[in-house]
Amino acid sequence: MKAGTRVRKNSEDMIDLRSDTVTRPTAAMRKAMAAAEVGDDVYGEDPTVNRLEQLAASMLGTEAAIFAPSGTQTNLLALLSHCARGDEYIVGQSAHTYRFEGGGAAVLGSIQPQPLDFERDGTLHLDKVKAAIKPDDVHFARTRLLCLENTQGGLALPIDYLGKARAFTQTHHLKLHLDGARIFNAAVKLQVPVTSISRHFDSISVCLSKGLGAPVGSLLCASKVVIQSARRWRKVLGGGMRQAGILAAAGIYALENNIKRLAEDHDNAALLARELETIDELNIDYAAAQTNMVFMESAEGVSERLRSYLKENGFIINNGPRVRLVTHLDVSRDDILRTAAAIKNFFK
Repeated sequence: MKAGTRVRKNSEDMIDLRSDTVTRPTAAMRKAMAAAEVGDDVYGEDPTVNRLEQLAASMLGTEAAIFAPSGTQTNLLALLSHCARGDEYIVGQSAHTYRFEGGGAAVLGSIQPQPLDFERDGTLHLDKVKAAIKPDDVHFARTRLLCLENTQGGLALPIDYLGKARAFTQTHHLKLHLDGARIFNAAVKLQVPVTSISRHFDSISVCLSKGLGAPVGSLLCASKVVIQSARRWRKVLGGGMRQAGILAAAGIYALENNIKRLAEDHDNAALLARELETIDELNIDYAAAQTNMVFMESAEGVSERLRSYLKENGFIINNGPRVRLVTHLDVSRDDILRTAAAIKNFFK
């Protein structure tokens, strides 16, 4: 059995395709957590947290890293470290850092978001970004930061685009932050070292509790100066933890064991897409650059009935006209085939 793979306990276990955040720690990960050496992390004395931060910084090619409870917090730490009150960041209209993090940058940092529509490949068109940069004038917020997301809607951003974005921000004196919650999915999909992605950014947020399978936590990787600022902001935001090595041990296990297996999730998503594309009543969106997400659209009123039917038969999906199905380490190839069969049966 491959590292990180879960044995489904019984046939009654629900197959949950809502998100890769629903994964549960494996027995091996729990064993690592139980054995973790701990100390007081606010004092910088938790050896397992320190090891996790050093490991992450080394893997992503940055000077330093900081461990925080969530990706929402690591993104906010980056925004607060790059921007001051009255500054502005440019971001995607449906990006997590704009739409799904409670408006934290505006509420807690007085940082103004300037959202733009994503292109079909998950990028922000740099000409549109240029047009959104505010003039150096007292009437406007000061544009300081461009935020990208990788993967975006499950799409791995093109490597050549990242280089162009880096050059663009340098030309326009902006910092560049990556919400890289699924950066390892992108690297595995593109078959490149993760540093081929991370090297273009001033800061990178990495989630441990999605496809990598840890129960809690994210990392912000950046320069020593940015991380020093982020460490202060983490304390201000209530993110300072004490004997957090128990959680950090899960993150170390995830980084050391669960990256290569992400390819299985991508293969399972592609398989699910192929199976569902045979159903005339569904419109399936799974592009060439997709990783572990399949998007499913149906006629008005069908989605809720399908969701209820699947729940009665042991499957959990979200509701809505465009449903995101997400594969992860708790979903096997057999589970995918069972899911597809159940959906086909519903439409019969």
